[in-house]
Amino acid sequence: MEKLKNQTISISVSKHGAELTSIKKGDIEYLWQADPTFWGRHSPVLFPIVGSLWEGRYRVGEKQYLLGQHGFARDMDFTLLSHTDDSISYRLDSDLQTMESFPWPFALTISYRLRDNEIDVSWEVENKGYETMYFQIGAHPAFNYPYYDPNSRARGYFSFDRSEGLECIKITEKGCVDTNARYYLETRADGLYPLESDTFDSIDTLMLQDGQLHRVTLHAPDGNPWLSVLFDAPVVGLWSPPYKNAPFVCIEPWYGRCDRVGYSGQFSERDWINSLAPGKIFKASYKIIID
Repeated sequence: MEKLKNQTISISVSKHGAELTSIKKGDIEYLWQADPTFWGRHSPVLFPIVGSLWEGRYRVGEKQYLLGQHGFARDMDFTLLSHTDDSISYRLDSDLQTMESFPWPFALTISYRLRDNEIDVSWEVENKGYETMYFQIGAHPAFNYPYYDPNSRARGYFSFDRSEGLECIKITEKGCVDTNARYYLETRADGLYPLESDTFDSIDTLMLQDGQLHRVTLHAPDGNPWLSVLFDAPVVGLWSPPYKNAPFVCIEPWYGRCDRVGYSGQFSERDWINSLAPGKIFKASYKIIID
């Protein structure tokens, strides 16, 4: 476990999955601590897919491959590349094991940098092969609800950089979406979206695509900002385990998402797939700001 610290915040990161495992400001822990009673992860990277494949498989040409939800990177050990006072980088290279479920050679680099009260998280995906590579990548950080009280319905609020016309797409079957099952996310007049103990029981995930949002802020029950996630990703998922009265909520910027219900086409034609030419590098990032 490696650590970074400045005068404002400190973080811990594990080589396993290059996963962020702690964010502290003073004595307050902002990141979920992976109690398996609710969800046994902190902030996994989702690669080379985001979400679920229909029937857990996909096609490349005439060949089929099996790949579990969110891919394999979160369950693999990365190599530490560099570690300075305010930054750290890890790398995962493809091998025979990854090629069995994802047939493209790659290198995935994940980096963290502290800037005052901000954590910059960056990804680089390199195509090390001779053919165009197709992939998705996403974040899944889980944040503790501020002042969590299991006996109260109130959990706090979300606010967004846009408060009108926000359209969600719904997961309906086997972790996949029905592109026709859409509904609007309605905020209060003050721009806040209330979070309660049962908010996610009926919807599972608030999923917004088409670049509708670029900032999500989690507020305490008194309305004060607690933390924000800033991103340029085209899709964002907001999730907490349904029917568990969980003490945390996830804010997840995604370059990709799960399959449509019944999808059986080519992997290269999946919704929100990214293509990368041989020898090229895809770069993306997001930012966590602690208030």
